[in-house]
Amino acid sequence: MSTNITNSRAYMIAILLALCGFLAASTVQAQHREYNDSYENPYLNRVAFPIGGIGAGMICLEGTGAISHVSVRNTMQVFNEPCSFAALCIKGTKANVAKVLEGPVPAWKIFGAPNTGNGAAGSSYGLPRFDQASFLARFPFGTVTLRDREVPLLIKVTGWSPFIPGDPDNASLPVGALEYSFKNTSSETIDAVFSYNTKNFMAIGRAGNTILPIRNGFILHQEGTEEKPENLGSFALFVDDNNVIVDHCWFKGGWWDSVTLAWKNIQEARLLENPPVDGSCPGASLFVPFTLKPGQKKTVRLTFAWYVPKSDMRLGKDAPDAPACEDSECYSRAYVPWYAGRFKNIKEVARYWRRNYDDLRRKTTLFRDTFYDSTIPPEVIEAVAANLTILKSPTVLRQTDGRLWCFEGCSDNRGCCHGSCTHVWNYAQAIPHLFPSLERSLRQTEFNESQDERGHQTFRSALPIRPTTHDYHAASDGQLGGIMKVYREWRISGDTAWLKQLWPKVKISLDYCINTWDPRSKGVLEEPHHNTYDIEYWGPDGHCSSFYLGALAAAIEMGTAMDDDISRYRELLAKGKKFLETELYNGEYFFQKIQTKGLDAEFHPLDSSHNGPGYSHIVKMLNTQGPKYQYGTGCLSDGVLGFWIARMAGLGEIVEAEKVKSHLRAVHKYNLKHNLSDHSNPQRPTFATGKDGGLLLCTWPRGGQLSIPFVYSDEVWTGIEYQVASHLMLEGMVPEGLEIVRICRDRYDGRIRNPFNEYECGHWYARALSSYGLLQGLTGLRYNAVDKTLYIDSKIGDDFRCFFSAESGFGTAGLKNGKPFIEIKLGELDVRQVYVSGKKVSL
Repeated sequence: MSTNITNSRAYMIAILLALCGFLAASTVQAQHREYNDSYENPYLNRVAFPIGGIGAGMICLEGTGAISHVSVRNTMQVFNEPCSFAALCIKGTKANVAKVLEGPVPAWKIFGAPNTGNGAAGSSYGLPRFDQASFLARFPFGTVTLRDREVPLLIKVTGWSPFIPGDPDNASLPVGALEYSFKNTSSETIDAVFSYNTKNFMAIGRAGNTILPIRNGFILHQEGTEEKPENLGSFALFVDDNNVIVDHCWFKGGWWDSVTLAWKNIQEARLLENPPVDGSCPGASLFVPFTLKPGQKKTVRLTFAWYVPKSDMRLGKDAPDAPACEDSECYSRAYVPWYAGRFKNIKEVARYWRRNYDDLRRKTTLFRDTFYDSTIPPEVIEAVAANLTILKSPTVLRQTDGRLWCFEGCSDNRGCCHGSCTHVWNYAQAIPHLFPSLERSLRQTEFNESQDERGHQTFRSALPIRPTTHDYHAASDGQLGGIMKVYREWRISGDTAWLKQLWPKVKISLDYCINTWDPRSKGVLEEPHHNTYDIEYWGPDGHCSSFYLGALAAAIEMGTAMDDDISRYRELLAKGKKFLETELYNGEYFFQKIQTKGLDAEFHPLDSSHNGPGYSHIVKMLNTQGPKYQYGTGCLSDGVLGFWIARMAGLGEIVEAEKVKSHLRAVHKYNLKHNLSDHSNPQRPTFATGKDGGLLLCTWPRGGQLSIPFVYSDEVWTGIEYQVASHLMLEGMVPEGLEIVRICRDRYDGRIRNPFNEYECGHWYARALSSYGLLQGLTGLRYNAVDKTLYIDSKIGDDFRCFFSAESGFGTAGLKNGKPFIEIKLGELDVRQVYVSGKKVSL
C-alpha cells in the first residue's frame, strides 16, 4: 500500500514538473523580445548576419555560430552552406570533450530544407554542438555566445568586416573575420585545441581545384578554364597565431571518409601537420593549441579573404549606335568586381587585410560605438542597423572604376531585377550619408550612360556600365526622383563644380518628363506614366505628381545656384500645387483621377473574346473602370512619397503641410493592420501574412476599389513602411511612426524571418534602406555642406543623442537642454551656423 502511494506521489510530482516545464517553455515562446537586444531561444531560428564588403560578396554568421549564405562568386547563393566549421577539443584525464563551436542546428534545417531529402549528406549537422547559443548584433559586428554543461568556458564568436563611413574602399574589401574568444570560468587549468575545418567549397567539379599554402593558414582554390574563366576563385583562411598547425589536405577516400577522419583528429586533439599535395583535396584544417589557467582568456583571430576576379555577368542591351570597344579601351565584356582592379591576387588581399586589420578594426569599432551611443528608440536603431547589412549583400555590386551598380534584391541563386533600378533605389537613404561618393556614382550613371539626347532615362542601367537601349518606358518616379537626389548629393557634398557639370543633363531630363507626361503644362503627370509598381498610371495622381513637384522645386533651387532661367519650372510648380490641393485631395488624403480622354495616349479596352462568354460581363465592367492596374480613390501608402524624398533632400514642404499630415494620418488609420488573418492577398503573401501585422500598400476606405487594382496593392513592403513612418515622424506624429516600425520589426524577429534580410522582390531588398530616414524623421538632423549649416528639428524633445554622418566625417549630434551639440569622432565638419526648429542659434 505504501509503495503504491509512493509511486502515485512520484507520478504526480513528475506530472507537475512536466507541466511547469511546459508553462515555462510557453512563457519563453510568448515573451516578446526586446528591440535591439540579443536573439535566443525561438528568436535565434533564422538569424544570418552578413559579413563582407560593399560589392564584394558575403558570407553569413548565423545566430548559432554556423557559416551560411556563402556568396563570394559575384552572385547570391542563399542555400550555399558548405561543411565549414570551427571546433574545440578540451583535453581530459578520462576523455576529451570535442564540439563544433556552434549552437544546436535549427529544426527547419533538418527536414524540408535543400539537400535534406537524403539526410543532409556531407553537412556537419551530425557532429556534437553546444547546448545553447545567443546572438547580439552591433552592426557591423555580430557576436554569438555559446554555453554548454560540459565546457567550463565562456565562449564568444565575433564576426565582422570593415565598415567606416567616408571610406568606401576599405568598406569594399572582400574580407571578414571571426574572433573566437575563450575564458576559463573553472578552477582548473584547461588544455584545449581550437580548429577550423572546411571542405573546399570553392571547387567546381573535380578538376582544377586544390588547396594552397598561406602563412598561418590555407587557401581554397579553383582554377578557371578557357571556356569558363569565371570559375577562377580563391578563399583564404588564416589565423594570427604562429603556433598554428595546418593539415592542407584531408584524407582522400570515398563516402564520408575525409570528414570522418577530420573529426577523429578533432576528438583526439591530434595536431596533424600535412603539407600541400598536388591535385584536388577534399578539405583542410588548421589547429591552434592553447592552455588557460583559471580566469585567463584567449582569442583566436580567424581571418578570411576571397578573390574571384571574373564573372560571366553582362546585363542590359548595347546601344545600337555604340562604337566597337575593346576591353582595355572602355569597358569589359562582363562585370569585374572593384577589388580585382585594386589587388592582383588572393595573397595581395590577404596581405592587406593582415597588415591593416588592427587599424580597420579600431575605426570600425569607432563607428559601431558612435552609432549605438544614442537615445533614439531601440526599435529604430534595430531597423536602421539591420538594413545596413544590405550594403554587404550581393544586392550591391561595385565595378572596377569604383562605381556602384545594384540589383533591387537577390533571388536564391542570382541577383533580381537588375540595373540600380531608379524607382526602387529612390527610397534608399543610407548610402548618400555614409558613402556620398558612391551615391554620386549612381547619379553619374543615370544622367550619362543611361540617358539619351532626348532626356529619356532607362531606369535599369546596363552592366558593365555602358550606353544602353531606350526602347521601354522611362520610370516617372525614378527619373523625377533622380533630380531631387542630384539636389541632395549637391547639398551633402558641397561640390558645386559637380552640380555645374551635371546641371545641363538634369534640365534635359526634367524637360523630357514635362514634355512626355505633362504636355499641356498642368503641373501634374497626366499622360500614362510608368512607376515602381511596374505599371502605368493613367491620369493625374498624388503619388507620382508629388515626385514631379519635388523635382521642380529641386530644379528651381539648383537653377538659381547656376544662375539659369527657371521661370518655367516656377510656373509649373505653382500650377501643380494648386491642382494637387484642389483636384486630387478629397479632404482626407490625396488620390488618383483615372483618365483616358483628352490624352495623347489612346486607351485600348480589353477584348472580351480572349476569355470565355462567362467573363464577358466582367470585361465590360473592367473597361468601364478604365485601364487595369490603377488606384483611383484608394488611400495609397506611397501617395505623398515624393514629398518625403523632398524632405529627406532638404527641400522642405512643397504643398500645404496640413494636407500632407492628413494623408499620412489616413494611411496610418486605414492601411496599418495588426493582424492580417482575414486579409485577402492573391499577390505575394509571405512578406506579411496570417497573424502578422503590416502596412498595406493601399486600401479603399471611401469605396471605389477597382476589380483589378495595381498589381501589388494587397502586399506589405518594409521599404514603404519605413518611409511612411519617417514621414509621420517628420510631421510630428512620432507614436504613429514608431508603431509602424515595431509592427515591421516584429515580423523580422528571427522566429520565421531573418532579422537581417528584409525581403521584397528578393533577399536583402534595397527599398528597406529607407529605414535610415527614420533618424532624420525623429531628429531633423542634416548638414548642408554648401552653406556649412547644421539643421536640427527634433520631434523627440530637447535632449537626445543621435549618430550623424556627412561627407567629411561622422560623430554624434543632438540637443542637451535644448542647446545643439556635435561631437565629431572621425574626420571633420565645418559648421558655421546652426538652425534648431527653424531658428538660428549658436553652437
